[in-house]
Amino acid sequence: MGLMDLLISYVAPVFLITSPITSYGDQIRSIHIRRSSQGFSLDTPLIMLIASILRCFYWLGNRFELSLLYQSLLQILVQLILLKTALDHRPPPIVTPFSPSPTSTRPYNFWQWRSPRPYWEFLTYFTLTTTVLQLLFGRSMIFVSLLGAVGLGIEALLPLPQALQNEKRKSCDGFRITVLASWLAGDAMKLVFFWNAEKVGVMFKACAVIQSCLDAFLGIQFWRYGNGPAVGEEEGHGRAREGWELDKTAA
Repeated sequence: MGLMDLLISYVAPVFLITSPITSYGDQIRSIHIRRSSQGFSLDTPLIMLIASILRCFYWLGNRFELSLLYQSLLQILVQLILLKTALDHRPPPIVTPFSPSPTSTRPYNFWQWRSPRPYWEFLTYFTLTTTVLQLLFGRSMIFVSLLGAVGLGIEALLPLPQALQNEKRKSCDGFRITVLASWLAGDAMKLVFFWNAEKVGVMFKACAVIQSCLDAFLGIQFWRYGNGPAVGEEEGHGRAREGWELDKTAA
């Protein structure tokens, strides 16, 4: 067995299966130690949870590589832990004198709720709805293909929310470079694996290329901005914490 065969048959599948832990374990640890998820985009667990759930259902109609199914199942578990950790340690909203109340640009404040409960309710309803659709249309190849296209397409856009947030803040503070390094390593491994494995379709390959390009852009942002705090952000949160302390004293 040659080196490439060994890589494709054993090393790549193990790497892909364990990648959720190696990718996000340090991010979870960092948020827990800092007791703040500032700078980390909550859209990341949203994207990965939706993509992984859809990919599990996609496997029922299109039996792709088992290693990718195991990766999706482990990804769901890791992202649930990451979401809970990030929600538990969210910084208070920025409050400045005479500033208007912050408003969300998303309909119904989607995925920007202050209470943790709507996050878990949405994930529950989404899973139940997808289960019902699977029971009704699971034998339709159009439905199966749609699941795959949506799930893989959403996963391909994983780095986009974080990149937009970094660009807006002109800082990568709060987003671990270890996560980016694991994403880039995972991209390289996926590209090698996808182009040599038997049960990996064109959609997997196309989405892997798109995600690799976005991850490379995140790398450029780290080179440009580093981990310096965003301008005015620390001051704003300092005022918010000070305001909370005054409220507690007054109470």
